[in-house]
Amino acid sequence: MSQSPMTNPTDVVQGSSATSHRKSVTVERLAHKFPVPNACRIGNLVVSGAIHGVDPETHVMPEDLTSQCAHVFANMKTIVEAAGGSTEDIIKMTVYLRDRNNRGPLNEEWVRMFPDPETRPARHSQPLSVEGPSLVQCDFMAVIGRAG
Repeated sequence: MSQSPMTNPTDVVQGSSATSHRKSVTVERLAHKFPVPNACRIGNLVVSGAIHGVDPETHVMPEDLTSQCAHVFANMKTIVEAAGGSTEDIIKMTVYLRDRNNRGPLNEEWVRMFPDPETRPARHSQPLSVEGPSLVQCDFMAVIGRAG
């Protein structure tokens, strides 16, 4: 039987000193109402929290999916840039949709942000089960810069 190359948790994080390298990423106009950052970075890895379709200038949630999708992608771009990266650094995006059968507006924004099918990040969709006016949310993982 072959053994996984990462059988020990310390293979991923070396001791408690790794937490001292964790950096919260907060964009004031996109800040959560709870005491959590928009994203977190350790080394060149960035992981976001939930990104909503709220207009960052008015703090109003549009009623339609098309506008919410546009804001979700714009807000994601703002957050990854605040972490020191770009949308080209995003390697995985999870999208949460209230109506998973209505992906048209999502796919339009997806292709606009990631036009080259050869370099698009991975994407997974899940049902959105939160209360309130949100029709779409996302989160992402990004690797900023090159290791080595």
